[in-house]
Amino acid sequence: MRIAALGAFSLLAACGSRQPLQPAPGQKLPPQPAVATSPQTTTQLLEIPPIAKPERIDEPLKRSEEREVDRFDLPPPN
Repeated sequence: MRIAALGAFSLLAACGSRQPLQPAPGQKLPPQPAVATSPQTTTQLLEIPPIAKPERIDEPLKRSEEREVDRFDLPPPN
């Protein structure tokens, strides 16, 4: 059973393409941005922009601490 699973996994791992990505036949790459000096490559197009996955800049409280007074934390109006 383990040998069959290992063989199936190795065949599945070997089926990936090693050629650079190309647009489908009859399709073109997306238009380049107006400020770009050269067309983007496929690796540049596949990169996730920082706005899609922003880094966390605030740290959660690691222990119970009193919060600082926030002058903008007002109760809702009546």
